[in-house]
Amino acid sequence: MLHSLWRNRGLINSLIKREVVGRYRGSFMGILWSFFNPVFMLAVYTFVFSVVFEARWRGGSNSKSEFALILFAGMLVYNLFAECANRSPGLILSNVNYVKKIIFPLEILPVVALGAAAFHLLVGVLVWLLFYALFFGMPQPTLLLLPFILLPLMLFTLGIAWLLASLGVYLRDVGQIVGVATTALLFLSPVFYPVSALPENYQTLLHFNPLTPVIEQTRQILISGTMPNVTLWSLYLIGSSTVAWFGFAWFQRTRRGFADVL
Repeated sequence: MLHSLWRNRGLINSLIKREVVGRYRGSFMGILWSFFNPVFMLAVYTFVFSVVFEARWRGGSNSKSEFALILFAGMLVYNLFAECANRSPGLILSNVNYVKKIIFPLEILPVVALGAAAFHLLVGVLVWLLFYALFFGMPQPTLLLLPFILLPLMLFTLGIAWLLASLGVYLRDVGQIVGVATTALLFLSPVFYPVSALPENYQTLLHFNPLTPVIEQTRQILISGTMPNVTLWSLYLIGSSTVAWFGFAWFQRTRRGFADVL
């Protein structure tokens, strides 16, 4: 797996750039939309949850701006996973020419999708930091740990992307199922509420959600300024690495039949 990614690193970088630029090609503001979209969403979250629903974060202050930033931090993590998961079942189907006509390392297509999602995550983090600095001053120094916190999630997402990209070729209903599953996952993850807001029995179940530890630790380093649980992070890294390896192995084993099905 690592050898394939390293060998094709130049092609991966080129395709990620093409993916990001191509998404906004032809629009008036172009790639600036990648900045204004999270700004707009942050404003919407603030208005809907703080003004309309008058929601307050348990354990936090009554500040509407703080609530919006807490909520937005969780959405950044969720969006990274959801964007890749929703796109993965159609990655091979939308690149049939790569399967039939030329020799192409198909295994990098999920990596490219993850890279594009990571770019939008980076822009979202910059927007978050801008608003945090505007309302609360200097960000917490623990924010430098964010890449380490996100690493297990990215490995887990990559493994799921390889698995779904393969299944999407043989089972065309996978895309519809994943769309419903990611929508449900939004409300089954601690995005709009903290884990402590649930009854104790449900808190245990929520920790089986692979997004829960990343969302919680992201908020810890960005807002609370506390160090993450190293043991939990290490266990999650081992588990997500296993998922990534399994997804890659599954993809490589099943890709032999792609041309026959397509």
